[in-house]
Amino acid sequence: MFAIRLVTAPEPGTRVLAADDSGVLAGGDDETAELHRTADEPGRAGAVQVVPRPLRTPAKIVIVGVGAGDEAGWRAAGSAAVRAVRPDEALHVVLPDGVDAAAVRGLAEGVWFAAYRFRDAVDGPRSVEVTLQTSTPDAYAESLETARATAAATWLARDLTNMPSSVKNPAWFAAQVVTEAATRPGLTVTVREPEQLRAEGFGGLLAVGGGSATPPRLVELAWRPEGATRHVVLVGKGITFDTGGLSIKTRDGMKLMKKDMGGAATVVAATLAAADLGLPVRITALAPLAENAVSGSAYRPGDVITQWDGSTTETTNSDAEGRLVLADALGYAVARLDPDVVLDVATLTGANSVALGKRTAALYSHDDALAEALESAGRAAGERMWRLPLPDDYVEYLHSDIADRHSSPARGAGSVVAALFLSEFLGDKVGSWAHIDMSAPSWAETHEGDLTKGATGWGVRTLLRYLSA
Repeated sequence: MFAIRLVTAPEPGTRVLAADDSGVLAGGDDETAELHRTADEPGRAGAVQVVPRPLRTPAKIVIVGVGAGDEAGWRAAGSAAVRAVRPDEALHVVLPDGVDAAAVRGLAEGVWFAAYRFRDAVDGPRSVEVTLQTSTPDAYAESLETARATAAATWLARDLTNMPSSVKNPAWFAAQVVTEAATRPGLTVTVREPEQLRAEGFGGLLAVGGGSATPPRLVELAWRPEGATRHVVLVGKGITFDTGGLSIKTRDGMKLMKKDMGGAATVVAATLAAADLGLPVRITALAPLAENAVSGSAYRPGDVITQWDGSTTETTNSDAEGRLVLADALGYAVARLDPDVVLDVATLTGANSVALGKRTAALYSHDDALAEALESAGRAAGERMWRLPLPDDYVEYLHSDIADRHSSPARGAGSVVAALFLSEFLGDKVGSWAHIDMSAPSWAETHEGDLTKGATGWGVRTLLRYLSA
């Protein structure tokens, strides 16, 4: 990542000035103020006005709107500013006196998020630093460091998700986690390979990964700081490519399925960032990794699978595979890890986007306080979610004549029924659990706001806000 520095005096580069929704421009001369006054919506959050100044210094001024001047407005301004200039163009942002520390965090996050490019992208990443001018740099050092850790984790989640599945198989993903964890003291990693998965009874994960030439893995990443008083288990779906198995997807339905491990990328990256920030909460991230492939050894529609907890699942759709691997991990987490809270994050259903569109995740929980805490964290982080119900009368749709439950019933709302299926594996922790179906917002079709085309790394910032609370 390129650097963002706090400085006390002007430095070379394109000057960036902020304007709030009342039209007040901070730090500009009379000429710039007059040009700004005549602009349309000059202070709207994310609005941008480029003012060329030939033969003068600086040669260009970028005026960005910060709206009400809150963190979200400054995040939008940071994204707009970095998009308004070339990747090799230095930016020098003039901060108004007394700006809130949260606003500086938002600004820095917006700059870093919007500047992201996947390492193989044609246009290349931004490599020139950004400077933030203020008379009180010490007041913003912590905010900047928090933004840096959040952005680095989001970049990592985007990198992992954008990586083509010709490279990204379960073994490769597990190796990335091991490499990243090795650079941070206090983290431990356990990688269960197929023999261990078989010996320990991870039947769902083995069934889903059984059709692939690259067998499944289970990654367990742990952060155990001294003095931690609560233990949060994060579980992320890690299907490194999803053909749909024998219930094969269409070509159009399959072409973006390299992103089906977005949940695993999110929980791993958030845990690494928690270690970077020294968050005083114990975290265990579980990433069940498998490739759902088509072959003679692939599991079949109509199979009955024995999950880790010993219960059985009838599956008549091999494209409902994510819930099978999550079920193993959730059952293991509850029985062996003694969590206070269990959160799972998954690109689980297409029904998520049908119900809520492309930018909003679906949230499920029986715990009102936990749901509100996650929604609040999402609002602060700039990631939207909407809580959906877990109705008791839908549970009957999971009934199976030949197993303990059915994973892919033909009835019921798809995202809701998938969440109810997962709830079956929480035991007495079901009241301290939340499920986030983030299939839709995990991918952006265009550069927009603080998102870049491709993987969004959705959920990293929300989890970090929640874990920091």
